[in-house]
Amino acid sequence: MIEDGAAVGMVTRLWICVTCGMICDPAEGDPDGGIAPGTAFADIPDGWVCPVCGSRKADFILYED
Repeated sequence: MIEDGAAVGMVTRLWICVTCGMICDPAEGDPDGGIAPGTAFADIPDGWVCPVCGSRKADFILYED
């Protein structure tokens, strides 16, 4: 079971495309790509691609600043 705070943390984590450096913010989603704001990265379909360079979802890693 995920606590409410943990679920929020999953949505607020940023992901970066290793190919082009585009930052994916699940809180913003990707409306043009069919991803609603607030969708956790884990819940984004595997067929989704980077809106900048077309890389696969598997080419994103957790962004640590």
